Amino acid sequence: MSGEQEDKLPTEAELAEMDRDQLVRLGTKLDGVELVHYEDPWPVKGTKAEKRAERGVAIWFLLAALFGLAFLGVFLFWPWEYESPNAEGHLLYSLYTPLVGLFLGLTVLALGVGALTYTKKFIPHELAVQDRHDGGSDKVDQETVLAELADAGVRSGITRRNLVKRSAGLGAGVMGLGLVALPLGGMLKNPWADKESPDSLLHTGWKPQNGEKVYLRRNTGDPKAVVLIRPEDLDAGGFETVFPFRESERHDEEKLSAALHRADNPVMLIRLRPDQAVTKRAGQEDYNYGDYYAYSKICTHLGCPTSLYEQQTGRLLCPCHQSQFDVFEYAKPVFGPAARALPQLPITVDESGYFVARADFNEPIGPAFWERNS
Repeated sequence: MSGEQEDKLPTEAELAEMDRDQLVRLGTKLDGVELVHYEDPWPVKGTKAEKRAERGVAIWFLLAALFGLAFLGVFLFWPWEYESPNAEGHLLYSLYTPLVGLFLGLTVLALGVGALTYTKKFIPHELAVQDRHDGGSDKVDQETVLAELADAGVRSGITRRNLVKRSAGLGAGVMGLGLVALPLGGMLKNPWADKESPDSLLHTGWKPQNGEKVYLRRNTGDPKAVVLIRPEDLDAGGFETVFPFRESERHDEEKLSAALHRADNPVMLIRLRPDQAVTKRAGQEDYNYGDYYAYSKICTHLGCPTSLYEQQTGRLLCPCHQSQFDVFEYAKPVFGPAARALPQLPITVDESGYFVARADFNEPIGPAFWERNS
């Protein structure tokens, strides 16, 4: 054929009649690609060495599947609830996070090593030079590129290596299950299964249990120390962060410490100046005790601690995003991104003169709770 005939593009009918090898050669030519070097790693198919290499790759993918299953098993079934250092189950509890990280990391590692090993052992080693060109792709380019991709799959041997394909699919599939379990793991336990449980999202550590009093406790820095608060312990205009305490917990170091660390427990006990004008929230007119008011310390924006109080203006400030709450008007937000008032804890003083909580908060505390009514 003449050079003009060789450069003539085939019609769609001619393309349909061409086999894969012909399309590959045509696509290479049209793309201006010159194969400088092309070496098949296994010119003789089916040798013992080739099968040995294939089994080696499959072993890595199978290891990825086993590590992935181990990750799922630990993530879903390993003892994860807190156990104190002196408890019998503390060792298993302390291994939960390290094992989750270990098995997930080994899964990713085994998949990566298997993929790299396959690339090194079975993908043909080629050196090609290609001219760059501008413009979109026409029908010929589309057909030839698809043929080149198919040819690459055939030459790599992946289409005839069922052991590698199945083991790689198994390893990647198990890893995928693990990645799905990570974000969904927290939803496996229904927080509303028992709405009266003290661990429900609907309640905090201030929820009364078995008719036992819940005192307001000062945090001295020693988790074993129990210091209760009387009205005279707070000066006018003063405030203090307090935590729940029950007499049944007095000699239980684990529960005493847990009360100080539970995220929804911190409460700001504030003593207003005498004769300060206060606007109370409807239905909560008796939640205070004289000039003493108790509000959740958890900001209703993103859950930071509202730890700064300005006694003259009655403003509670969240230092994270500068939300401000007006204590003189039921701790409603007056500045910043917070959109809900801080929940108020109903308090009183018992016959011994100590502050106690009359009940739990009447609504869930913190930000973005889908059943809040404030």
